[in-house]
Parts: sequence; structure tokens; C-alpha cells
Amino acid sequence: MPLPIRTDRLVLRALRPEDVDAFVAYRADPEVARYQGWETSYARADAEKLVAEQAGAELATPGEWLQIGAVTRADGALAGDCAVRVAGEPPATAEVGVTFARAYQGRGLAAEALAAVVGELFARHAIHRVFAQADERNVAVHRLLERLGFRCEARFVEADWFKGAWSTLRVYAALARDWPPRHLM
Repeated sequence: MPLPIRTDRLVLRALRPEDVDAFVAYRADPEVARYQGWETSYARADAEKLVAEQAGAELATPGEWLQIGAVTRADGALAGDCAVRVAGEPPATAEVGVTFARAYQGRGLAAEALAAVVGELFARHAIHRVFAQADERNVAVHRLLERLGFRCEARFVEADWFKGAWSTLRVYAALARDWPPRHLM
């Protein structure tokens, strides 16, 4: 099943030109960008280029990252996005990430969105393993991943030079055979 993916409160779909302002706004927020791979100087031109480059992209196509917009069903606002990159090697492996605007954090929307994307990868795209990497200081994302049934598989101490400092990374993963966890059923 291609995008969109519908959940109780969200529609997960390709980013569109009308999402650019909201996308840039949350990427420019220092608290949102703190543990992300971009700087707060993320510009409108960057977002417009990303939206244009990803037009027509399909979920689970090996290669580059795909940003999937998470739009609220209540008002059609872009609340955040899930990122997915399917690896060429090892096969049937995907990396995911999630970013939500501060106004939409703390409501379970990021968990709802990421659970739907991961479920789609396992159920309809023959993905075997999904993993996520997180800065050790990003406790909120650790809790989110653990709540979704991901297990912490590794901790790489000061292994990443990130935004001018050494950062410790945690790697979380889930396998198709374990999905969905009982508490998500």
C-alpha cells in the first residue's frame, strides 16, 4: 500500500509545497533541532528542494531518506514527519527517525506516526529489521522507541562528533517477527 497511511489522528503522506512553511518553522526551532542532523538555519529553499526531490518517492525504496509528513486529521496541519531510509545492504533493513513540532509534542502523535510507518514497513514491504539511532541525551526519543517495543541494542560512547562535541549514540531496533508488540495490538 503506498502513501498515505491513516491513523486515528494523523494522515502520513508525502510532503507537499503547502507544508514548507510549517516544515521550516519546526526545523528552525532550536529545541527541535537540538539532536537532529540539521542546524536551525534550515532555510525555505532547502525545504522546497527536499519537497521537489521527493515528489513521487515511494516508501521502502532503497536509497535516500524519505521524509513523510504527519498531518493532523482534525485540522490538516503538518505536525511533524517520520524519516525512513531503506538500506541496500544489509537487505530488508530500514532506519527511521521522527521529528515533531513542539506544539504537537507530548500528545502521543510521534508514537502513533512512527508505529504506523514501522508497521507498514514490516507488513507490506518485507522489511526484516528497523532501527533508529539516537543521541544519548535525547531521553524523550529513547522513551518513545522503548514504548513502541524497540530494544536498545548498542551504546557507542562518544562515537559521533556532533554539533561541535562528542556524542554518545544509542541504537534501537525491532524485528518483523516481534511486531507489533502486544501493547500496540
